[in-house]
Amino acid sequence: MGALTRFDASAYPSRIAAQVDDFDAAHFIEPKHLRRTDRFAQFAIAAARLALEDAEFAVERATDDVGVYLGSALGGLAFAEEQHDAFRAGGLRGVRPILAVSVFGGAATCNVALAFGLHGPNVANGNSCAAGTVAIGDAFRAIARGDVRAALAGGVEAPLSPLVFGAFATIGAMSTRNAEPLHASRPFDRERDGFVMAEGAGVVFLERLDDARARGARAYGEVVGFGLTGDAHHMTAPRPDCAQATRAMRAALREASLIPGEVELIDAHGSATTLNDSTEARALREVFGEGTQTPITATKGQHGHALGATGAWEAAVALLALHDGRVPGIANLEHPDPGCDLAFVRATESLRPRVVLSNTSGFGGINAALVFKALEG
Repeated sequence: MGALTRFDASAYPSRIAAQVDDFDAAHFIEPKHLRRTDRFAQFAIAAARLALEDAEFAVERATDDVGVYLGSALGGLAFAEEQHDAFRAGGLRGVRPILAVSVFGGAATCNVALAFGLHGPNVANGNSCAAGTVAIGDAFRAIARGDVRAALAGGVEAPLSPLVFGAFATIGAMSTRNAEPLHASRPFDRERDGFVMAEGAGVVFLERLDDARARGARAYGEVVGFGLTGDAHHMTAPRPDCAQATRAMRAALREASLIPGEVELIDAHGSATTLNDSTEARALREVFGEGTQTPITATKGQHGHALGATGAWEAAVALLALHDGRVPGIANLEHPDPGCDLAFVRATESLRPRVVLSNTSGFGGINAALVFKALEG
């Protein structure tokens, strides 16, 4: 996280971001395909390729049985903004022909399918900051139903453009701690003042457990539960009684056939906004009990908030905690908010959780939760 340099943000109240400066799409995408994609789709293809490589999965052997499920809050909106500027300056001749097929939410999933020749279900969702979590949950359910044997699932976001970034600055959602970008995102801290916008993608490769074991794949953990609810309360403010946030977590636990006491780590949404953190803390106390000592982490203070992509990043953190036994602490939690009194992981710890719940929420009152379990044997 640092000063936003993608454009001149000197007139904005928030001038910091977690931007990816060393991304070279040519390392991941063939030249012909590269010319036909924008940054949004390129992030998705790159993350999907890394996921496939990590899984050592040969897609050409099962192209009909692999789906693509990706979420994004904004899709190709930043590229549309760039092309609108080109149109204003030079008319239609200044607009890139790929604009029409780059701005819709499904552009990322379609381009991933094209890049790897995947013929399974191709599903995009625009469920705001919960989009990546929802995509993983949808893929989990699709595999459980037998729609596919495997899926690429996660989220992608490329939001760092003047109008898109400015829209979030206008509603006061982002931190204005511009002189201290590394300390700006402060989940559950009493001095929190908003999130730091990020860009990027996160994709995981999901497959049937029997298939993974049969091919000797390295597996980080198992998805065992998914919950999804809607507040139907307000477009930006969470429901004060947190009734639907708690229902999403309980639904995920119910599908996993687990009780709250069996969860050994909670990966909280922790957006570092005033309302969200206090409401989420209340929801966690409702589900896990007053005075719960279940360890809780939240990682946006380390990687920023990439809107629809962040839930996928946090799912990866949860899976790595199961696999590696290391849990990252909450960055910048220097003065815990008394209203968010929970058992926070303050520094990286060597823990061996067997069950992790990852909680996510998004604008529009979307609540999503995933439960992951360590593999036995």
